[in-house]
Amino acid sequence: MSERVYIHELVDIIGHNRAHYMHHITANWSPIGQRERDQRCFGVFGTVGSTGRWPEVINIWEYADWDALAHNFDVELSHPSLQDPALADWWAAAAGFRRGGLDRILVGAPWMSSIDELCAAGVTGATYAHEIVRVRPGTASTYLDAVRDVGAPAYGAHGLTPVGAWRTAMCGEAEVVLLWAIPDWATWGRFEAAQLTAPELVDWNRAGAPFVERLDRFLVVDAPLSPLRTHRQPHIDDRPTHPLP
Repeated sequence: MSERVYIHELVDIIGHNRAHYMHHITANWSPIGQRERDQRCFGVFGTVGSTGRWPEVINIWEYADWDALAHNFDVELSHPSLQDPALADWWAAAAGFRRGGLDRILVGAPWMSSIDELCAAGVTGATYAHEIVRVRPGTASTYLDAVRDVGAPAYGAHGLTPVGAWRTAMCGEAEVVLLWAIPDWATWGRFEAAQLTAPELVDWNRAGAPFVERLDRFLVVDAPLSPLRTHRQPHIDDRPTHPLP
């Protein structure tokens, strides 16, 4: 089976432009990416500032395999400007909403569902736990197996559903990124309160100890047009579900 490959973008937002940027990326860019680059929108999320960096948006893009990602880069970067000239107006508008960011390439675990499969199954969340796990070099794939066998049942006992499970490419198998759907805020509160007392969570932390060097968990909420909210890919004629400020 071919490995699905993803671009994961941490985007720094200028001022109060998060809603504008999220709409710009979903309604104005994602349909172009689908049509011209076979790029699926896995999700667009706003970071909950009290739990992580702010103001910040996270974009995750899904590709069928490494060849599809290479094609995307070929389309984007085969120009002197290192930008697709056809997107000049889009880039100019985006520059008013964001100042920079940090991207990584991710490879989906073999057991992870695609965005189309997740949408078909109706998976969604009021919020999502986003985990960036630094592991000992060379152990990311082994750690993902442990997530499947031990971590997912432990989190599932507290109402969390695995949505994304990736190893970060180009870093010597030294990082894992996880995304968990949480049905409501009360479930999140109980989950965090149980970290040091629930036997299954304690066992999971112990099982990960031989691998994990650092784990950072923060919360995100998906944009109005994000697929896990609408259960479809964004359309070019989409409009905000709420007036933008």
